Amino acid sequence: MTQAASAFIGVVDGLSGYNGGRKRYVKIHFAVDVKTREVLAMYVTTDDIHDSEALPSLITNASRHRLISEAYMDGAYDSIKSYRLLKNAGIKPIIKPRKNARTDRGPPERRTSAIMFKMLGEKEWSGRMGYGRRWAAETAFSTFKRLYGEHSMSKNMENITKELAAKAYIYNMLINLQS
Repeated sequence: MTQAASAFIGVVDGLSGYNGGRKRYVKIHFAVDVKTREVLAMYVTTDDIHDSEALPSLITNASRHRLISEAYMDGAYDSIKSYRLLKNAGIKPIIKPRKNARTDRGPPERRTSAIMFKMLGEKEWSGRMGYGRRWAAETAFSTFKRLYGEHSMSKNMENITKELAAKAYIYNMLINLQS
């Protein structure tokens, strides 16, 4: 771990592949360094797995490469489990609260964020929390999909995962060539 980083945890979804002989969507969950736009960790799931289930693996794997100080995530990760996991890892959670987020339960960070979101509105909350830094990771997602398309050539999850890992490795090489 050589440097501190802010990471964006999110999903590049809608890639089609084959799993179990039938065509279905697979989701690539990425942890992206907001500063360098490198993919720090990746987790591949089928479309029936909730995004937040990939978080423990992403945090563990991303932490092997960088000291993660902040994590920017969308509302799919707005759960008590996510906040607790990040707190235990020493990572500041910047998670967009769901519109119906309760303000009377959960960790103090989540309650505070939900209260601010409801009082200030999405735009002001985003500005104060620095949530707009997500654009760097969204750029990484967009670039990844433009480079490799929205299809996987592999037919089973093990090979789909290997194919996408190789693509992420090449993507990182290309990003590092530019800097």
